[in-house]
Amino acid sequence: MSNEQVDLLNIFNQVSKTLKTNQNSLNEADEYNHDHGDNMVQIFEVITTAMKTKKNAEPAEQLEYAAQLLRQKSSSGSAKTYVNGLTQASKQVSGKSSIDMNTVLPLLQTLLSGGETETSTGSGALGDLLGSLLGGSTSTTQSGASDGLDLSDLLGAGLSYMQSKQSGSSDMEALSKALLGGSQYNSNPYRSQSGELVANTVLQALTGLMSK
Repeated sequence: MSNEQVDLLNIFNQVSKTLKTNQNSLNEADEYNHDHGDNMVQIFEVITTAMKTKKNAEPAEQLEYAAQLLRQKSSSGSAKTYVNGLTQASKQVSGKSSIDMNTVLPLLQTLLSGGETETSTGSGALGDLLGSLLGGSTSTTQSGASDGLDLSDLLGAGLSYMQSKQSGSSDMEALSKALLGGSQYNSNPYRSQSGELVANTVLQALTGLMSK
């Protein structure tokens, strides 16, 4: 995978725009409170604001600040999930001066899972998965398995991808579902819908970087 640096502000800003576009449909899908779209828009507006405020900080500080700000601004169930995800993602990238292609995919999984999915062991595998499935350039690290290649993560994501493809999903939709895996955002239809929107938007942005 490319070592192209990923701008978290740009990524989260694109996600925020996508959620605003789909805000009403997410509200309609939420049969309980009819406000899931509103909550998701607020969540990523807060995250984007945090990224702007900490634009020159290291990724871990950006993500931790986003968690703190979101904790103050929203008490919804979805917000709590993202607060946990942001906090764990911050720990995951602690000490890194930037985010690259190999780092951002496990970070996305951590974010969507609310911090409950152990993804740090599969960073290289998930990075290469994106490149191989979407036709981007791939590179295997020289350290091989010692670099943290988690075969169970890779096989699980690959199986999920193949099942999605067999059901007629596009490459991007299939990979989005693979990245969501067993996260909380598969717990009900509207959470699954918003999770796929977030994952799909991030993947679209990443493939844009890969094509440069």
